[in-house]
Formats: sequence, structure tokens, C-alpha cells
Amino acid sequence: MGYKSEFLNVLSDRGFIHQCSDFQGLDAKLMSGTQSAYVGYDATAPSLHVGNLISIMMLSWFQKTGHKPITLMGGGTTRVGDPSGKDDQRKLLATNAIAENIAGIKQAFSKFISYGQEPEGGIMSNNAAWLDTLNYIDFLRDVGKHFSINRMLTMDSVKLRLEREQPLSFIEFNYMILQSYDFVELHKRHGTILQMGGSDQWGNIVSGVELGRRMHGYELFALTAPLLTTASGAKMGKTAQGAVWLNEAMLSAYDYYQFWRNSEDADVGKFLRLFTFLSLDEIKKLESLGGAEINEAKKKLAEEATRLCHGHEAAMMAAETARKTFEEGAVAESLPSIAVAMTELQKGVPLIQLLKDAGLVASNGEARRLIQGGGARVNDQLIENDNYVCTADMLGSEGAIKLSAGKKKHALIKVAA
Repeated sequence: MGYKSEFLNVLSDRGFIHQCSDFQGLDAKLMSGTQSAYVGYDATAPSLHVGNLISIMMLSWFQKTGHKPITLMGGGTTRVGDPSGKDDQRKLLATNAIAENIAGIKQAFSKFISYGQEPEGGIMSNNAAWLDTLNYIDFLRDVGKHFSINRMLTMDSVKLRLEREQPLSFIEFNYMILQSYDFVELHKRHGTILQMGGSDQWGNIVSGVELGRRMHGYELFALTAPLLTTASGAKMGKTAQGAVWLNEAMLSAYDYYQFWRNSEDADVGKFLRLFTFLSLDEIKKLESLGGAEINEAKKKLAEEATRLCHGHEAAMMAAETARKTFEEGAVAESLPSIAVAMTELQKGVPLIQLLKDAGLVASNGEARRLIQGGGARVNDQLIENDNYVCTADMLGSEGAIKLSAGKKKHALIKVAA
């Protein structure tokens, strides 16, 4: 389907679009002048992860095509908890913990979005500004009356929890209303006409569209992206070690690079379209590479994705570390590392413990299975004894012991200063 607006054409060509409440109406609105759109992010952790990246890229493309993006922090809604896709109530965080998480999350946005006063300059907003001051009775009367309990019970975020006979608290049940009210407030404050998000948020976003129309006659729009899985069916952004975080304090630039470098062959073209700004012509050339040459496309994907998230220097360093490690077999100083006291190494430290502490496996059991399956190496030597102990005399000339889990995951054990 062809569009008049550059934004919808870009998103369509690159595979971002899943559903829209009114394609024709949104297309016309985008052609009438600079508009603003937002995505909401609850502050449940000190960093966002790769699962959030598709919506961040949508906001970035929105800005690149001449419009104003808004990153809405859920300082208020995080205190409630979104039930979407969850079997249990999310742990409720204290206000100071939410504030700390928001401070951490903000670091990622500035890599993808330019904030400023110009017409297309991004805005960072926080729904605590209006949710924290709500009068409950007034809110029920003015906003709650527009929501049908019958309809709310049909929403996936509610229905799935009830079908699984998992408890749904009253505070979680209110989440949909609060998220819908965010859309109304952002339109009042910034003229925002579009909310974007993942397809699991469709019901909540559409409820905001309807609330704006019922309360004030606003013309608002909803646009969602598909929830991504890899070619093998795994959830995008999840690994055996957990989430792929965007903040370097929680995941090194090298590990971030390796996540993209290890993409499945069938995913390379899709990921290049969604997670880089490379031209479609260049992407077509890269995804047409066959056989071993597809590794060059994976390297380009890893470099571009890491450059966007961590900067040019970090991306080049990660690429060089990978080259030395995999092509030269060298011990690269910039590999992820952990420090161990010399006294501990002199006594000997179980390999199982070091594999876990270095983040190469998630548990002692996984470490044991890795060793028994022939996937563990120390200083590039295969280790098949799950009682193996690493000692100080294994430190190489670089002053480190190199651990490997399979062919693509490595870490260094160094002596604590």
C-alpha cells in the first residue's frame, strides 16, 4: 500500500507496521504539517532493552521525516503495573526507585532522538506530572464513565490473565484507563495525534483514541509494530543470560555487538531494515549475500546497531575485539572480564563458578552441561571435566585466563588490583 506521507512509506517499506486505527486519516494528518507522536515506557528497570528498540526506531524515523517525537516516561503508571502479557502482578516499585530507573533509561534515548525547541525537537515527558495530582472521585466521574467493564474484560491484557485463572488486582485493572488518559493529556499539552507501540499494546492505545474522541472530540490515531521473534521462533531480545540491555552499565558494547553478530541468517535482512538507518538499496545487497559471505552482512548489522546505541568508537572497538578473537585467535584486552583475587586463584577456583560469574552461563547447572557437552574451553583448550579448577599458573602473558563457551562467547579472568 502506498502512502502520501514519507513517515508511513518508510515504516511500511522497512517492516514496522502491524496495525493502524485509520491509515488514510493518519496519512492525511501527517501531510498537513509537523505532528507529534509518542511511545510510553514504564520504568521497571534502570535500562530499556532490545525489545523496546523497535518503538525507539519508530520515534527516530518520525523525527527524521520532519515530525516531533515524545518519549513518555511512566513515572505514574509504573506505580500501577501493566498486566499485558504477564501471569503475575508486577512488583510495585517505590517512588525513589522509579526515579532512579528513569534516570538510567534516559541515557538510551539521546542516542536515537534529538531533543530541543525546534519544531521537530523531541520532548521527554513523565506522566507522573498529571497522574500524581489526580483527584480520584473527579477522575472516576470525568474519565471512568467512558469505559465499559464489559469491553475491558475482552482486552487481551485482562482476558488472558483471567483465562489462566491468575489473579488480576484492581490496581492493574485500572492501568488501561490511566494509559488512555495519557493520550488525552499529551494532546492537550502538545497537540499529540499519534500513539505508537508494540502490537500487545493495541487495546490500550485504541482505548486512548476512543477516550479522546468521547471526552473532547479529538481526532487521534493508533499505530503498532509487530512483536518480533527470530527466525527460529525465539522472542526477540532474549538470550540464555537474560535481556539484551541498551545501557552499557548493564551490558557491554562488545556483548551488544555479539548479540547482533550472532543473528540467524534468515533474520539479517529484517534486522537491517528495522534496527539500522542503512538505505534499502544497501540492505538488499547485503541480504543477497550467500554462503559464508552472509557473515559480512552480520558484521555490518552488528557495527551499525552498536554504533547507534553505543557510539562509533565503541562499535569499532567491539568489531576489532571480535576480529582478533575469532580471526586471529588472540586474547583481546577489550573482551568482557571479571576480577578474581590472586589468593583465590592460588587456591584454585572451580571452572563452573567462573563461567557463571563471567556471565557466559546463567547457572551452575548450565555450566556443568556446557562442560559435559564439550562446549567449554580454558585458554582455547577443551575442558571436559566438570570438576576442573582454574589456578594462577594458567594466567597468560597478558595476565588473564581466557574462558570460552562455545565458539562465540568469551571472557577474561584477571587478577584483582
